[in-house]
Amino acid sequence: VWPLDDQPLTAGDVSRVTLERTPVQIKPPKSSVRRLHLTYNRLLLLPTSVCFLSNLEYLDISSNALTVIPDYIMRLTNLKTVVAKNNLLDESSFPKEFERMQVETLNLSGNRFGEIPVQFLKMTTLQSLSLGGNRLKNIPAEIKNLTSLELLYLGGNLISFIPPEVANLTSLRYLVLCDNRIQSIPPQLNKLHSLLSLSLHNNLLTFLPREILSLVHLQELSLRGNPLVVRFIKDMTYDPPSLMELAGRTIKSQNLPFSSCDLPSNLNHYLNLASECPNPKCAGVYFDSCVRHIKFVDFCGKYRLPLMHYLCSPQCSSPCSSNPQSDAESEDENSVPADRLQRVLLG
Repeated sequence: VWPLDDQPLTAGDVSRVTLERTPVQIKPPKSSVRRLHLTYNRLLLLPTSVCFLSNLEYLDISSNALTVIPDYIMRLTNLKTVVAKNNLLDESSFPKEFERMQVETLNLSGNRFGEIPVQFLKMTTLQSLSLGGNRLKNIPAEIKNLTSLELLYLGGNLISFIPPEVANLTSLRYLVLCDNRIQSIPPQLNKLHSLLSLSLHNNLLTFLPREILSLVHLQELSLRGNPLVVRFIKDMTYDPPSLMELAGRTIKSQNLPFSSCDLPSNLNHYLNLASECPNPKCAGVYFDSCVRHIKFVDFCGKYRLPLMHYLCSPQCSSPCSSNPQSDAESEDENSVPADRLQRVLLG
């Protein structure tokens, strides 16, 4: 094993030497090795000698035939980065106590994960999680626990739904959800105020929530390969409001006074969930029943994207047009300055 460069950290590279079960001899002394590359071999199991590298910070074991990460990896208490791309790992491959590791970067793209392991969802030190090119069908609500996460890469999976809990990742700067089966974006993502790049290409999106305009630091939005780029779906449905919603609308729109002593706690909570109709000519509110309304908006004076609005009823006219589903409608959005949104990738 030889150093890769003249940096103070000693790096070990045992890549492409056709290792299978052969013990790995680490030289110079184990205590000085902080980076180790064991890529492009035929490893079926992580060599036990690796776990005696007490100061190891970076481990790359990509492109092997690993099906399990053994418990003795827990001895690497200084480990910050684990890269294990293109192996045969799945949600049962990691130690049950792996959540105790203080890992900051975890890249497991190109494996066989059908779901995100529960251990990963408890690793509050994670800053980067990559699980692209696996078999994930959903994003668990527990993703909200990863509050230090800055990059979440889940491209190339089978995901059809984004839970609103993703909005809890307030440190997130890069969100990659391309090449999935996603049909809609939850409006709660407008809370991701640190987001710089949002990759949504090659999904099934027919519209974007209007709230996406409040992502004030967003610099790149990738949308190519979605139906919204080439066609517009006009099939809109409207469910009549329930009696409870009608009563709630009356109370809120008429500003009728009420207190916690007047109503049961569940009704108090319900009344606090009222959403104001975005039409400035309408003073109405809605709860669960609303009309979906598509408006085409100019981004940076160049791109016209369909954004989703919600109106309180079919009788509530569009604030800008008498034809709320006209694909000729356009709006000047001063809230999207050209120097902020630098790239809108449509093709």
